[in-house]
Amino acid sequence: MTLSAASRSETWPTLPLEAWSDTCATLHMWTQIVGKIRLAQSPWVNHSWHVTLYLTPRGLTTSPIAYGTRTFQIDFDFISHRVVVQSSDGGSAGLSLQPQSVAAFYLRLVDQMAKLDLRVDIHKQPNEVPNPIRFDQDEAHRAYDQDYANRFWRILVQADRVFKEFRARFIGKCSPVHFFWGAPDLAVTRFSGRRAPKHPGGVPYLPDWVTREAYSHEVSSCGFWPGGGSVPYAAFYSYAYPEPAGFSKAEVRPGASFYNGELREFVLPYDFVRKAESPDDVLLDFLQTTYEAAANLGKWDRGSLERGEDLRHGV
Repeated sequence: MTLSAASRSETWPTLPLEAWSDTCATLHMWTQIVGKIRLAQSPWVNHSWHVTLYLTPRGLTTSPIAYGTRTFQIDFDFISHRVVVQSSDGGSAGLSLQPQSVAAFYLRLVDQMAKLDLRVDIHKQPNEVPNPIRFDQDEAHRAYDQDYANRFWRILVQADRVFKEFRARFIGKCSPVHFFWGAPDLAVTRFSGRRAPKHPGGVPYLPDWVTREAYSHEVSSCGFWPGGGSVPYAAFYSYAYPEPAGFSKAEVRPGASFYNGELREFVLPYDFVRKAESPDDVLLDFLQTTYEAAANLGKWDRGSLERGEDLRHGV
């Protein structure tokens, strides 16, 4: 699909990390709180797929969560800038997304859920971040810029759409396209079907057994991340575990992508995709060529794992 420059700017908005880093950090903690509510109420699913959030036409959702014989759902709405809690017996509550500390957000969400007789105790320490502050004590993170939160969600909408097209090419075991609040990132993961060597763990403030269960089998995984550390800008990524010999030197497209040795993954700057004449095609090319590098070098049985062209286009 070819888009005009104006349309690309609207559909794939700019997201300079330095302009919204404080909001990003605060929103990260808010999504961890909501994600941990889903975690606390859900049976364990392989690779932690039970903890994730999903894209909606207005934001992010937990999807239905069991609470006894009832169910409830928590949604982030980045158009009206609210968090909405709905229960299967018709109850509804919520709070505004506005500048407020993580501690205030946590307490207000707990209060709104209590009005619906929903009481969920969560582990209050954040995961996968350095120097974590308990949610109920975090007064440091308190920024919320509505415009940038909305831009972030709009990019996730586009990434979700393209990732689902890429996912449909694969008939082996594959994750949903889902939002992991640990990093945070939107990701989709393909599996070869073979067991993987024991993962070394070492993810900050995440139990090693969780990481090892997540990487119990060989994967090729890709996603979108708002950036940080050695990649101080929004980017798409792709990696393999275990990483096969020669992966870091593989020829992948487009030319703007590169292998980051610290993260051990290929990185494609979001701005390159955003400015492309056809962002969808550029992103799909990155996803496909990095997957092929992992699958070919890892000697995956691609013939039994990939969808044929006759099925790709319907019947």
